[in-house]
Formats: sequence, C-alpha cells, structure tokens
Amino acid sequence: MLGGFAPVIDSRTRVLILGSFPGVASLAAGQYYAHPRNQFWPLLGAVLQQALVDLPYPERLQHLLAQGIGLWDVINSCQRRGSLDSAIRDARANDLARLQRDCPQLRRVCFNGKAAGKFAADFSARGIATLVLPSSSPANAMSSFAQKLEHWRGIIG
Repeated sequence: MLGGFAPVIDSRTRVLILGSFPGVASLAAGQYYAHPRNQFWPLLGAVLQQALVDLPYPERLQHLLAQGIGLWDVINSCQRRGSLDSAIRDARANDLARLQRDCPQLRRVCFNGKAAGKFAADFSARGIATLVLPSSSPANAMSSFAQKLEHWRGIIG
C-alpha cells in the first residue's frame, strides 16, 4: 500500500484544494505536485499573482496557508502502478469529515480533477461551496494552460 501526505491546513484555512492521490514523482519527493510538468504551482501562482514556482517548497506552503488555502487528497492510501488515477486500486479515503472541525473557517473546497471531484457532493451536503477544476496533471493535455487558468481563478472567487 502507498500512503499519502498529511494535510496542509490550519485554523485559518478558508479554501481547500483536494487532489486524488500523489503521483510517483510527488511521493518520491515528499511534496504535493512535485512532477515538473504538473501545472499545479504555475496555475495557483497565476491565481494568487505570486511566483510560487520560484519558491522553495516549504515557503510555497507557508504562502498558501497565509492566503487561507490548504492542500490535501481525498485518498489516504491505495495500491497503484504509475501515477494515473485510473490505476488506483484498494483506495482508502482520508477522514474528510474532520475538516470542518480542524478548519472552522472552511467555506470552499476545490477538487483538482474529476477523480477527486467525485467527493464534491459530500461537501455540498454540508453547506460548503465546491468547485471541480480541470486537472493540473500532465496527463490532462486536453486543455491549455489558459483554459485551465480560467477555471482555476474560481478558487478565490
């Protein structure tokens, strides 16, 4: 079984971005969205108008938390060969219910891709606004950076 990462959240988190499960490059680096072709950090940097990609990883996380943005994944552990969501087997979900307790200011949950977006209804039922974003993964080549960014701007909207 592969294990995911701890959430990057605090009591100020108003917006949470949930992915599905870290890819091979991210697991190897011990960092969210570490694959060099993943557009997560450039997209989020464009939304926040900050050059996040140029910062060391710990500073990126500090900037997100200071903006009230947290990161986590919907899957806690699974079996998978490669990095594709379609290859995930025996998935065990994270305790997403704890988020309202740990993040009392949580108002919006954004999902990085359709696989994570399957959990949107759970949050909507709790009165939390949701937004399913086009995946930042290099496997999602159907949309250009500009097309993705148009949707990603809704994170802070």
